[in-house]
Amino acid sequence: MAEHPPYPVGLRLSGRRVVVLGGGQVAQRRLPALIAAGADVLLVSPEATPSVEAMADAGEITWLRRPFRPGDLEGAWYALIAGSDPEANAAASAEAERHRVWCVRSDDADAATAWTPATGHSEGVTVAVLTTAAKGRDPRHTAAIRDAVVEGLRDGTLVAPHHRTRTPGVALVGGGPGDPDLITVRGRRLLAEADVVIADRLGPRDLLAELPPHVEVIDAAKIPYGRAMAQEAINDALIEHARQGKSVVRLKGGDPFVFGRGMEEVQALAEAGIPCTVVPGISSSISVPGAAGIPVTHRGVAHEFTVVSGHVAPDDERSLVDWPSLARLTGTLVILMGVDKIGKIAETLVAHGKDADTPVALVQEGTTAAQRRVDATLATVAATVRAEGVKPPAVIVIGEVVKAAPRPVE
Repeated sequence: MAEHPPYPVGLRLSGRRVVVLGGGQVAQRRLPALIAAGADVLLVSPEATPSVEAMADAGEITWLRRPFRPGDLEGAWYALIAGSDPEANAAASAEAERHRVWCVRSDDADAATAWTPATGHSEGVTVAVLTTAAKGRDPRHTAAIRDAVVEGLRDGTLVAPHHRTRTPGVALVGGGPGDPDLITVRGRRLLAEADVVIADRLGPRDLLAELPPHVEVIDAAKIPYGRAMAQEAINDALIEHARQGKSVVRLKGGDPFVFGRGMEEVQALAEAGIPCTVVPGISSSISVPGAAGIPVTHRGVAHEFTVVSGHVAPDDERSLVDWPSLARLTGTLVILMGVDKIGKIAETLVAHGKDADTPVALVQEGTTAAQRRVDATLATVAATVRAEGVKPPAVIVIGEVVKAAPRPVE
């Protein structure tokens, strides 16, 4: 007789008894979802993994530290049989059948009355995937399909054409250090939902080519601002488009609040009564050194790292940086936007006690195909930048961590 496919259904288990037999790896994977569903979970098992035990200690589940006994399924709505004793599993499964309790068997799917689908979540949507053919119940295949669907929902590549999500307002999105794969999942999804994208020069430009043709892309560097400050013009553009009921994404490089003037934009939007969502991004201050093989902290080498803007020289009256104090620190110093000021910065650090032989690395166009790393010391970095033609954007790392990574053999 041909096998009938399972009937898919979503169980509402809030406040309802669920019995889990066995406290091993299967229970450890399944319990969080049952807890999140609000189920009244009873675990029956003589032992449990540390993670499952922690759930019991936290009061998230009730744990009977003993083997299964007849009657344990009394009052249950759902059962997960995942014990290590085949006889106990069979007895529990038979009891579930008698009491008409839907029962999942981790040891014998064919003996179960329910199967657990591979599930994933994306912005209020739950994706559940079941394979039905006896030869096709490969959990890896099912999980791969689930992952593909969820990823498509998250990054916006899988959207119903007549049901595209639109949220009027502004999303301030940190695009990461440059590699388009390093933007957050949420940031990528919001890009896919945008009507207007106002992008910085240092944002992940490759993502703009993926946008649908109806999306208006505005280069922030080219917004005409006349006598007004450029930032004020950007703020005005965000407000103008949002007031038209459009979904606007302000795409910035790195993280919006790490030397990105993101808070100025948030404040301007708040004053205008425009809702704003902030999506953090991966800061180049740690990701770019990491991509070049440099850890900003390393056991026995550096227990701290300090990130500094180098766009204002140390001797400039506008500088807010305490360079003498930085010179006395023993940890890692990461400087952003400091390529053209690195000579004066190095000179100031040495003048206040930093060893002139302290290693320095400059990582230009980090995480992109054009990435390159140039090494020097505080004594030689100014000349090295000129000789090597190092250009912005580049992240500068000063400290012993520069020597931590093994160098390739030549």
